[in-house]
Amino acid sequence: MTGSRAAVRYAKAILEMAQASNVAEQVNGDMALIASTIKENSELNSFIDSPTIKAEVKESALNEVFASAQNITKGLFRLLLENKRFEILGSVAVQYAKQYDEAIGVEQATVTTAFPITAELEAKVLAKIKEFSDKKITIKNVVDPSIIGGFILRVGDKQFNASVANRLLTLKRELSN
Repeated sequence: MTGSRAAVRYAKAILEMAQASNVAEQVNGDMALIASTIKENSELNSFIDSPTIKAEVKESALNEVFASAQNITKGLFRLLLENKRFEILGSVAVQYAKQYDEAIGVEQATVTTAFPITAELEAKVLAKIKEFSDKKITIKNVVDPSIIGGFILRVGDKQFNASVANRLLTLKRELSN
């Protein structure tokens, strides 16, 4: 997914249009569907990226695949057609979601755990976040077995590392001093 600066500009423009038409939430649903569909469907991804397939064919196919999408979302397909930039569609969808969350005061916290997060740990993490953020938080769980246990929490530019790997590293440093 290339063209992240362009993707940010497109996403901003689409969000402004969606807000002006009071459909920002619905367009956010479209963008989430587009992002996940492109991510999970390698044929669609290859189709969108293919330089040999005409842009008109891509737009037509996207309008069929996402037939229930908002007109503003379909307007994005038209814009990408005009500018021959279909390869950034996935990035635009991801950027839109980030900007939409920011606009409504939602911040995403990334919680890295050695195993998929449990409801109990999620509750503890949310309590920890409340200590330093008054925003509404959504949690994205990243599974990384190399942290051994515990969790690493990242919200914006703040990080709280309560992983077993980090504790072992700290202990190793203390023992070698």
